[in-house]
Amino acid sequence: MTQLNELECTSGRVYANIWQTDKIVRINPQDGDVDAVIDASRLLQDRRGADVLNGIAYVPEKDRFLLAGKLWPTVFEVSFERAE
Repeated sequence: MTQLNELECTSGRVYANIWQTDKIVRINPQDGDVDAVIDASRLLQDRRGADVLNGIAYVPEKDRFLLAGKLWPTVFEVSFERAE
């Protein structure tokens, strides 16, 4: 996997957005396999003046993630379904 940006480690997995896209991958650090792909392109309904996803941060107190993008007017708080 190339072009990974904004890594976040939690719950035994690494989450990273793919640079210049609205996709996030979940990586198993034990073997490097991508075990999930999350499409965040539908979060921002009005894309006028906005660019792609560019930020991911884990909020441990809530077990949720904050997602933001370049020139996005909103930061989204989301949870990802746990797939094993």
